[in-house]
Amino acid sequence: MIDLSLLSHAYAEIFLLIMACAILIFDLFVTHPEKTATYMLVQITLLGLTLITAMTRDQEVVYLFNNMFVDDLLSDILKLMSYISVFMILIYSRSYLLARGLFTGEFMVLTLFSLLGMMVMISASHFLSMYIGLELMSLSLYAMVALLRDSAVATEAAMKYFILGALASGLLLYGMSMLYGATGTLDVAAVSAAIQSEVGNPKLLNFGLVFVVAGLAFKLGAVPFHMWVPDVYQGAPTSVVMLIGSVPKLAAFAFVMRLLVDGLQPLMVHWSGMLIILAVLSMAVGNISAISQTNFKRMLAYSSIAHMGFFLLGVLSGGFDGYGAAMFYIVVYALMSLGAFGMITLLSREGFEADTLEAFKGLNKRSPWLAFLMLLLMFSMAGVPPTAGFYAKFSVLESVINTGHVELAVIAVLFSLVGAYYYLRIVKLMYFDEPVSHEPIDLQMDSSMLITANGLGVLALGIMPNGLMHMCSLAVHNSLLLN
Repeated sequence: MIDLSLLSHAYAEIFLLIMACAILIFDLFVTHPEKTATYMLVQITLLGLTLITAMTRDQEVVYLFNNMFVDDLLSDILKLMSYISVFMILIYSRSYLLARGLFTGEFMVLTLFSLLGMMVMISASHFLSMYIGLELMSLSLYAMVALLRDSAVATEAAMKYFILGALASGLLLYGMSMLYGATGTLDVAAVSAAIQSEVGNPKLLNFGLVFVVAGLAFKLGAVPFHMWVPDVYQGAPTSVVMLIGSVPKLAAFAFVMRLLVDGLQPLMVHWSGMLIILAVLSMAVGNISAISQTNFKRMLAYSSIAHMGFFLLGVLSGGFDGYGAAMFYIVVYALMSLGAFGMITLLSREGFEADTLEAFKGLNKRSPWLAFLMLLLMFSMAGVPPTAGFYAKFSVLESVINTGHVELAVIAVLFSLVGAYYYLRIVKLMYFDEPVSHEPIDLQMDSSMLITANGLGVLALGIMPNGLMHMCSLAVHNSLLLN
């Protein structure tokens, strides 16, 4: 029996499911080509989710549905960040998608269902709920990548994403089945207890761990499981890439924390070694490959691979400080990614996609303010002070050094210097090259205000990071089952 008094902790997911289904039906009767009514209803849904999560938050860790779902401070913060991110994506995307005939009810409903999957991932404390959330998110994103049905590039990207995503899901599921076979339970906390009591077969546990880490690496886009990232980023519509490159990273952080830290913490000596290899390879391949790219979205794809390497450094550092730094890093990365892809959508127009480096040439002469905001975003991605990206990298490096991995910190700094080249190249193109086009940049009021808040937010978080850092540390202390 379900204790109905506890059901309030899942009100946000229930509300989103009901609204997504209602919006799907409501959109059938909306004939206006701009889908204004559907768009406003989706944004109201996101605001409603924010209010529900804020009102039902609890300092205590609450489990429901036979320990398959957990409501804690970590999940509340990540869900709130996810709502804000999707709210921003829809504002950034509106003009871009309208010009391409893609601002449809299907896009908005698929966005909501992918958000629902992410919310389930964030609150999952059981292998089954983890996998259900992951697949709900993934299937929605596969469909969104293929929304441009007449584009061969988008269709190819969707096929690659679907096939490799299915392979990753299979690896993850196979690993989970091995862990179940070794421990006899699918409950994350019970798996940890079984491993600590040495009930399971050690060889089966280690094999399961390898498959689980490989599946997680696929979903994060870490090397050597990164081959889908550049093609999907380049081929999919920019608005879809903005979604793929930001919000799922927040859900992936919770997924990694629940699975590796809460469930497989006793095997940390094994999985930390794997994460070291993944982190170093990701930083190396991501930063070096990004240098030769002429497509901006493809450059950001390799950049995201490098950033996931940095994120994994925080995870393998262990302890509350390391996990808190990793959470801060992933939140800041999502904010930077939203701004960078948002800039592409704002500079694009009907018949023109601003996804090449040439599109940013002479931007300072066309719009000094947009060039300044883009400068802040690129400085932050490169880790230049006083932006949020600098503090995020500094906090991760500090946690890595504190755990005795000085050589990893040195490697990370060296590859960050390599990465600074291709970020600063964008700044050089904006300020020192002549513009390819002198066409004025016409922005909607909401988009203009949002990109301003996004760029200045990256700067403000760099100057005053303590509030967000404290919130991340508090969430980690409150939620993770560390001994």
